[in-house]
Amino acid sequence: MLTKDALLERLHDEGISYEITHHVAVFNMAEVAQVDLPYPEVNAKNLFVRDHKRRDYYMITVLGHKRVDLKTFRHAHGLRALTFATPEELLDMLGLIPGAVTPFGLLNDETTKVHLYIDSDLVKPNYFIGAHPNDNRATLWLKTEDLLSLIRAHGNPISVVEIP
Repeated sequence: MLTKDALLERLHDEGISYEITHHVAVFNMAEVAQVDLPYPEVNAKNLFVRDHKRRDYYMITVLGHKRVDLKTFRHAHGLRALTFATPEELLDMLGLIPGAVTPFGLLNDETTKVHLYIDSDLVKPNYFIGAHPNDNRATLWLKTEDLLSLIRAHGNPISVVEIP
């Protein structure tokens, strides 16, 4: 599994620029709001969900202030009914714990089964995103395109979608 330190080493080796902010462990967006972050406007919220038959898994990444209605999302993208994945599924598939869900966890998805849906508001030229580096005691700030390049190279499917 790709730990925070291994991820930082990989970013360095691939020449990807980033900033890191260390902070207390945060487990939800309310706790994140209490942390002094340098770029709170681009901090991402990440949801790890699955269909009701446990066949398909998805990560939905949006700007932190947005709410995702899973029923509306499901209908907009032609998916089966969605529910949150269990903590056990999160750990088994992405090596993450609740509160540390991050698109970087997809780099631990050995089957490349998890489909990333990312908010189009986060995918703009030279736009930054804030996401945990597989550890909820830090936030990495990097260009969204660099993050997506890592995930594409790993093999996970990615869809850029509009999430109101």
